[in-house]
Amino acid sequence: MRAGRRIAFDYGDVRIGVAISDASGLLALPLEHIQNNSDSLFNECGALLAEHEPIYIAVGFPLHMSGKTSAKSSAVEEFCSKLSRIASAPIYLIDERMTTVSAGRLLKEAGLNSRQARTEIDSQAAVAILDAALNQERIQGQPIMKYAE
Repeated sequence: MRAGRRIAFDYGDVRIGVAISDASGLLALPLEHIQNNSDSLFNECGALLAEHEPIYIAVGFPLHMSGKTSAKSSAVEEFCSKLSRIASAPIYLIDERMTTVSAGRLLKEAGLNSRQARTEIDSQAAVAILDAALNQERIQGQPIMKYAE
């Protein structure tokens, strides 16, 4: 695997979870989430990209269990379109089916109640998205579905 950090975003209507990998691409770690109701959303995204200089960006892509796109898919594609204007790294769409569910389960097992988990779940979902991208990279050499505007 190429050396360099990777960053992931779990797009949500209220919050956007963020995760970052270590430079070797072995570990995915949660970062603070970003509020999605802010006029400075892309300034905050840009600051994260400038700080971490990722070699790619993984964005959770919501699909129905059947594999078909969902209503939320359009919102994620719009987010990626705007993100691509400020990012120099390639953007990959990562199937995010079940990531929020599995993140919630992990937080519950860690002893957090639903109120405490609410603020952590988005970044934990971003960790699951980044883990999926890293696994695809290990197997395929890069994540599978590249975003193309």
